[in-house]
Amino acid sequence: MKLGASFSFSTGLIAKGSTGMTKAITRRGVLAAGAAGAAVLASRAAGALNMNEEKLVLAKEWDKTFALSPRVDHSKVTFRNRFGITLAADLYKPKGASGKLPAISVCGPFGAVKEQSSGLYAQQMAERGFLAIAFDPSYTGESGGFPRNVASMDLNTEDFMASVDFLSNRADVDPEKIGIIGICGWGGICLNAAELDPRIRATASITPYDMPRVTANGYFDKGTAAGREEALKAIAAQRTADYRAGTFKRAGGVVDPLPADAPEFVKRYYDYYKTPRGYHKRSLNSNAGWNSTGLQNLFNSELLVHPEDLRSAVLMVHGSKAHSLYMGKGLFKKLSGGNKEFLEIPGADHTDLYDNLKVIPFERLEAFFRKYLKA
Repeated sequence: MKLGASFSFSTGLIAKGSTGMTKAITRRGVLAAGAAGAAVLASRAAGALNMNEEKLVLAKEWDKTFALSPRVDHSKVTFRNRFGITLAADLYKPKGASGKLPAISVCGPFGAVKEQSSGLYAQQMAERGFLAIAFDPSYTGESGGFPRNVASMDLNTEDFMASVDFLSNRADVDPEKIGIIGICGWGGICLNAAELDPRIRATASITPYDMPRVTANGYFDKGTAAGREEALKAIAAQRTADYRAGTFKRAGGVVDPLPADAPEFVKRYYDYYKTPRGYHKRSLNSNAGWNSTGLQNLFNSELLVHPEDLRSAVLMVHGSKAHSLYMGKGLFKKLSGGNKEFLEIPGADHTDLYDNLKVIPFERLEAFFRKYLKA
């Protein structure tokens, strides 16, 4: 299966000054400019942020792959990460709730959008009393950033922490009671965020992928150094071609049409992303996928560089029949402490944990977050 990529090339606007024009600068003007500059420097020294955000175009209609629950209130929100990218999110709040609530930020699967699995998880947690958001990562979905549809462990880890910035500053959120949920590739990225950010008090990692591992080593670690060399040469050549063309080749989402000899896990992906069950028009996996060069950095990235620093609680959930189970177990082995738990769901495959309400252990998730968020 190709982990495809869609990427739109955007040109920036360069402000142009008038030509052939001179302007006398008076002493008063110099002093005024100096005072303004001093004020800016003072503001920066005080740690003030320029909160100007990209203006995003957000869908007004309900366009999720699941129905709106009558038990929650839904709204669209935006927030900015420290790289200046504005992220779009759906916010779900228990209907009639008041006061400061425990909060949860959700993202994933890798290559999906907030209208799919992450939104379902956020809504379910809101039904259970949490304020929850599901967000689109940088460069994808309704979120900002150019060029489009690239991924980075650094940027995507930052996206999770930026969502905590946002939640921590809401009047209806208790900043001491914030957790996160990551699904699929984001089940690995959420561990990175929790390792770095002690504001994250509890983390649920759902059917996690180790994206750097599977990119560099192939599925089931069957890749070779020669295979990596060939892949990186192809990416390098594509970068040259993309620059020349002024556009980006897309790698393709989930393979379509589905080959008769496709592995079982690819068939499972197809059943989720390419059918009415989970298809969404903005989802990379449902459509043309990632930019062909957009995952290059994953070849030498790493999750959990200092796993001993992840001291907060973790619940990892995986299906016993998931092709990705080995990646989840590999990540879990890096963790330590009595507040880490691995929950294996008998008979569940990887995508069952995307949207199968009969399989996803929401009661366990609720109990986990209530315990460690003290909610």
